[in-house]
Amino acid sequence: MKVIICGAGQVGWQIARHLSGENNDVTVVDNNPELVRRATDTLDVQGIAGFASYPDVLDRAGARDADMVIAATYSDEVNMVTCQVAHSVFSVPRKIARLRSQSYLDVLYSDLYRRDHMPIDVVISPEREVADAALKRLATPTAFDAETFLGGKIQMLGLTLDEDCPVVNTPLRQLTDLFSTLSAVVVGVRRGGTLIAPEPGDQLFVGDDIYVFTLAEDVSRTMEVFGKQQKKQERAVIVGGGNVGLMVAQRLEASASRIRTKIIERDRKVAERAAEALERTIVLNGDGMDVALLAEAGVDRADAVLAVTDDDKTNMLASVRSKSAGCPLAISLINDPTLAPLMTPLDIDAFINPRATTVSSILRHIRHGRVKDVYSVGDTEAEIIEAEVLSTSPIAGQMVRDIDFPEGVLIGAILKGTEVVKPKGGTRINEGDIIVLFSLTADVPEVERLLQVSIDFF
Repeated sequence: MKVIICGAGQVGWQIARHLSGENNDVTVVDNNPELVRRATDTLDVQGIAGFASYPDVLDRAGARDADMVIAATYSDEVNMVTCQVAHSVFSVPRKIARLRSQSYLDVLYSDLYRRDHMPIDVVISPEREVADAALKRLATPTAFDAETFLGGKIQMLGLTLDEDCPVVNTPLRQLTDLFSTLSAVVVGVRRGGTLIAPEPGDQLFVGDDIYVFTLAEDVSRTMEVFGKQQKKQERAVIVGGGNVGLMVAQRLEASASRIRTKIIERDRKVAERAAEALERTIVLNGDGMDVALLAEAGVDRADAVLAVTDDDKTNMLASVRSKSAGCPLAISLINDPTLAPLMTPLDIDAFINPRATTVSSILRHIRHGRVKDVYSVGDTEAEIIEAEVLSTSPIAGQMVRDIDFPEGVLIGAILKGTEVVKPKGGTRINEGDIIVLFSLTADVPEVERLLQVSIDFF
């Protein structure tokens, strides 16, 4: 597959890293020569320095025979024009654009992206992706990560094991004996900064970060098994009333949870816009790091604080001060992944990385056809892939125990018809089954070979 990635920033670089690692022909375009040089020096990609929307630049990047253009520059308008040029001049079959402005995303204007208007096949909104991630964290407050698969039938939870976890020091194979009806499957364990796919004889220890799959109806029980208590959320404070904070508040107002929400926003105009757009949410104008203002917002009585300003340090400090005031749950928006190790020492319960959510969303649309979903784990350390088993796949007709998966791959769940099945050694994988796999990034190409999905990208 030949792909042109326009924009060599954090998102563009990560997408290039994924696709080049899977032996695709990747060219990176950016008007910043330093970013292009970083990509070509660290990845197996070609680089072009220039404006991505210029036809001659796309031509030099190989647009005449490209399969896909991914426009992920910092400018919505450049991304849109790039897709238009790729379509009108070079007839590129598939075009993906990252758009931030909410005006471009309003459903009233969705006709804008028809092929006879602005031919963009997939629009990715980082703000929407982050808002979705924030709402998932609020729904599972004791998890540091959460995602759904198989149409919402399966929940993936990221959990940090504490000293009161009942199954600490227990081999994973014994979990089935201890909890025979529990649907949970541990597919990933991060220990000492290293992420692995565990063996049945491996034990869990205090401080481990685990990734576990469970049926949606088993979430509460799974949480209890791993020492986490679910509590209904009733009050939330959002620090930051920009696009993300406003979107989260609007979703909370529209949901059945009836969570009472207050927003703190430093910019008066942004605060006024949020107040006009919301019906039941109180908006306070001021600094989210101000202890007095946090107290006025009732952070000591809130069930959660969600810090989603565009400044990482503000989000971290607002979270720390909220926790010290008595708020039990703090979730921070963190753009810089190198700050992630500070979350535990600072007692911040969960963080959202916009880069990771956007990368996951783009990968989901790149791996088209039989691949139903893709979710990027951690700092692109692993992927969770949901895919249909084809008749041509080497695993079709085989039992799980006989499939030669790499060490970094585990099956988390199988959908047979309408029934979700917990994978066991004697479970047979049939054509038409939909499986959800955890795979370390290095093993993704082998997963694609076993699933025979590369021919179905388009």
